Amino acid sequence: MKTEYLLIPAIYISFAVAEALRGGFFKRPGQTRADAIVEIVSTAALFGLTQPFVLFASVAMMGWLFPDAIGSWSGLPIIAQIGLFLIFDDMMQYWWHRLSHSVPWLYSLHRPHHNGAYMSVRIVYRNNLFYYALMPSLWLSGALIYLGLGWVYAGYAVVKMLVIIAAHSHVRWDEPLYRIRALSPLMWLVERTISVPATHYAHHGKHKSDGVTNYKGNFGNLLFFWDVVFGTAKITRRYPDEIGVENMPDIGPAEQLLWPLIRSAPPAVDAASRSPAPH
Repeated sequence: MKTEYLLIPAIYISFAVAEALRGGFFKRPGQTRADAIVEIVSTAALFGLTQPFVLFASVAMMGWLFPDAIGSWSGLPIIAQIGLFLIFDDMMQYWWHRLSHSVPWLYSLHRPHHNGAYMSVRIVYRNNLFYYALMPSLWLSGALIYLGLGWVYAGYAVVKMLVIIAAHSHVRWDEPLYRIRALSPLMWLVERTISVPATHYAHHGKHKSDGVTNYKGNFGNLLFFWDVVFGTAKITRRYPDEIGVENMPDIGPAEQLLWPLIRSAPPAVDAASRSPAPH
């Protein structure tokens, strides 16, 4: 078994244990039975079906389209290979994530990730079953693997998931560091480079009027730098009081997982504009 197949679950489990020790993994405020169903099914489907299928299909497609290109980029400098993943995986995921908060039908696929009223590693992989299958960055990562960047992807994926898992965790690792005045310059750089709990919690905040929530921004996954560059960053070093979706009707676990195959209600409509207004 490859090292990354062990390291990523180990990172996830470590944060889950830390949350459990703080009394916040198995039972979160506002948690419902539907939350547990969506989280278990979506996480299992991603690792057991969607991600392997997308990467395999992408590699197979590259082999059909460019049979002579296999491994042709393996000689690139490591820094260049990492840069390619940052652009074609992480930056592309930023734009996919941003688009998912602007296009109503895409938000219907992404809404399960925001539907929980809490932050936890439990929600890291929580999305509609079709969301990751359509994610361009996964397909592009498969193409880069075909071109010979597979071993770099292994290390890149571990670092990326460490940042993402830590940013979603109920254990807010950045909070005590903000209180240390000597670390303020370092934290200024860190919070503008990678996703941290304070900036990602803001993305999951429920009420835009609280002065912290920024669900129309803070889209970064590994790099928060994309938000800084593309003008969607909001940095307050505070955390929203409430997490969840604002002004939208409840939907059941089946619709969260299988929309548009299962629909129980029309999209939420903003009362002022009378147009779809995804959170």
